[in-house]
Amino acid sequence: MSDTLVWISGASSGIGKALADKVPWENARIIDISRRGHSDAEHLEADLSDAASWAKVAESFQRELSDFSGERVVFVHAAGSVQPIGFAGEVDTESYNRNVLLNSAAGQVLGHAFLAAAREVDADRYLIMLSSGAASLVGAGWSSYGAGKAALDQWVRDVGAEQDQRGGVRVVAVAPGVVATVMQEQIRETSKEDFPKRDKFMDLYERGELSDPDEVAGQLWALVQKGFDNGAVLDLREE
Repeated sequence: MSDTLVWISGASSGIGKALADKVPWENARIIDISRRGHSDAEHLEADLSDAASWAKVAESFQRELSDFSGERVVFVHAAGSVQPIGFAGEVDTESYNRNVLLNSAAGQVLGHAFLAAAREVDADRYLIMLSSGAASLVGAGWSSYGAGKAALDQWVRDVGAEQDQRGGVRVVAVAPGVVATVMQEQIRETSKEDFPKRDKFMDLYERGELSDPDEVAGQLWALVQKGFDNGAVLDLREE
């Protein structure tokens, strides 16, 4: 049995994939929770924008941790989507609903499931939520995305306080900055009518100021290894 067990949602692409590629512990067992899968990790197929998939992930937590005797367990919730970009009340309703489920509800429900499964595990335990600057900035065109990240930030603050009282899981939310991912491509392809701040992101791209996903992943894992205040909401650019 591996000493380290890591679940990463959204590890098939973007920052999630980079996090899976850069896991710092040797011989770690990595489970990717996504629709498509990561080529070098175990794949738990799930569409986290569909609430029906959440029970499968909770079952994985319970099954794998029921007899775990290694040194550490980690759940990183990196899955997220900025789509549909556009104004509330104007974008496609089904897509908007799926965005709300993925960016807000899935993290809270799966975080709860991980805490329940890891409660009696005698190991270092970490729960990491990928946040965004959008959680605290006004951004016309991404109301569901920004609100979802803000909800996760507050969840982390509250749960960190709870785990300090009993439980002992280390919980943190980390905003990675503006990273060269498909999400940024989608933003640049959106009209200014639907996303008025588009030019800001176009300028960052044209000036070569987008962060590299692998570098961001390395910084995030270094933060975990260094340690953090429980319930902290951090911006990786300030660490």
